[in-house]
Parts: sequence; structure tokens; C-alpha cells
Amino acid sequence: MKPDTILKTFWRDNERFADLFNTVLFKGNSVLDPDELQEADTDLSSVLKMNGHVETIQKIFDVVKKTANGVEFIIWGLENQEKIHYAMPLRHMLNDSLAYLKECNEISAKHRKEKDTRTSGEFLSGLKKEDRLHPIISLCIYYGEDEWDGPVCLTDMLEISDELKPMISDYKLNLIQVKKCGEIKFRNNDINTVFDLVRLIYNQDYDKINNTYKNKAIDTELALVVGAVTNSQKIIDQAMRMEQEGEKMDMCKALEALEQRGFESGKKELLKEKVGKKLAKGKTVVIIADELEEEPEVIQRIVNEIQESGMEK
Repeated sequence: MKPDTILKTFWRDNERFADLFNTVLFKGNSVLDPDELQEADTDLSSVLKMNGHVETIQKIFDVVKKTANGVEFIIWGLENQEKIHYAMPLRHMLNDSLAYLKECNEISAKHRKEKDTRTSGEFLSGLKKEDRLHPIISLCIYYGEDEWDGPVCLTDMLEISDELKPMISDYKLNLIQVKKCGEIKFRNNDINTVFDLVRLIYNQDYDKINNTYKNKAIDTELALVVGAVTNSQKIIDQAMRMEQEGEKMDMCKALEALEQRGFESGKKELLKEKVGKKLAKGKTVVIIADELEEEPEVIQRIVNEIQESGMEK
């Protein structure tokens, strides 16, 4: 199973989705009612037309819900983010804009079909004076192990003087970092369990995992999410086996996989350090592989990582 598919499935649950938004954006107040949430189209693809030029833009939200607000409705969009994205506010602004544009085009098409526009202004825009679009509220969950150091609003991405800043239309990114939200408590125990385990794994606090979860079986679905977020295929494989056997996940067994993950990570870092030192002495991949008793393909991948890291710096 692909990690993004696991995460999308997890957040499609109305109870989790509503609690996430209520806790992060509304300080725990029950603004979203899970019983009122409905699935909405995640496809934001649209056609841009300008000065005779036409271009198709394709974008898909991870999870989209809509909820009634009187006689109208509000669109709630969720984006799962594994790595730091230094254009995230712009990306979210584009997502929301495409969603607005999509609805605007749908309204305009309806009016063209019914031929009910009354003025030249309405005909030109495709909207009647009283037409209104539905509000869109989006939230980004960042699952990465590194602390988010990217922009959190559009003006963070701009090179602009303080004098001009008030004139700029800003766009805020609603962001939650899994690793940094330990003080936030959700009403939904599934979210608390997943986020807590992810933070403990990132901190390699296996003793606490063992003390907290060794006698506590969790649903395999939650184990799948933890495995997807922490990029642990061993946890995913074990959870799938438990799912097939109709049993819940034993965190003692999962702990073994987590400890191995930490060991393998440390081993790789040590090997990378050794390769770097030998590479600095001008030794070839073949020679390094022979001296470290590793396969040349393994050494070549590490060399590529070192070189890519140097280029980024």
C-alpha cells in the first residue's frame, strides 16, 4: 500500500477529520459536526483562459469534505505533506484559487445554458450580481522528522520592504507539525495514538514506547498510518499480516521493528561518514567498497547522496 493512500483513508473518517479541524483551527470548539460532513470532489483541475490563451491546470486535494452552513456549505480541504515545501503557502493559495475557479466556471456554464444573465457585466463575468462562491478552508499536516523551517504565509516568500508590506494581499498557511504538537490533545484517541507514536519513533524513545504500549493492542489501521508516516515498511508489513489474521497490532512486536529501524539508520550514518572520509582522499567507489567490504552499488548510492547534499549546500 502506498503511504499517501493510507493517510487519505485514515483522514476520510468523519470523526477524525472533524476533530482535527476543530482542535487545530478552532481551539477544540465543535465547529465541525462529523455527522454533517459529506464527501466532496478532490479534483481541482480547471481551465485558465486569458487573452486567447487556454491552459489546463491539474491538481487534486488529498481529502475534501463539505458541511452545511445554513442553506449553503463550506469546503474543507486537507493536504498531507511528508517533506518541507518552501512554496507551501503559494501552493495552498493555488489549490484554493482553483477550487474557487472551478465553482465559478460551473456557475457560469449554468448561466450560459439557461441564458439568464441580465446585464453586460453579468454576461462578461458569467456571474449574476447576487451569485456567491462557497468558502474554502484548507489545512496542511506536516509529518516530517525535521522541524518545519519553511514559510507559513505568502509574505514570508516575498522580498519586500516594511513600507510596502501592508499593501500586499497575504495568504496564511494553516499548518500543524506532528512532531511539534505534543501539547495538543485531541478528543479522538486514534489521532492521539498515531501522533504520539510518530513523535516517540522520531525521538527514538523506544523505552517509553515499550512502557506505554507493550500491553496495549492497537488497530492495524493505526499501525499502518504510523508505518506510513515514519516510512517503516516493516511496521506496514506486520500490520498487514495482523489484518489478515483478524487481530490487533501488538506494539511489543512493532517495537522490535522500530529498534531495528533505529539501528539501521545509525549504521547507515556511520557508513556514510566513513565513505565521506575515504572519498575526500580521492579513493574510487570500487576501492572504498573493497576496503569497507560493501557492495559497490551500495557505496555508489551513498556517494550520490553525499554529492547531492554538497550541491544543495
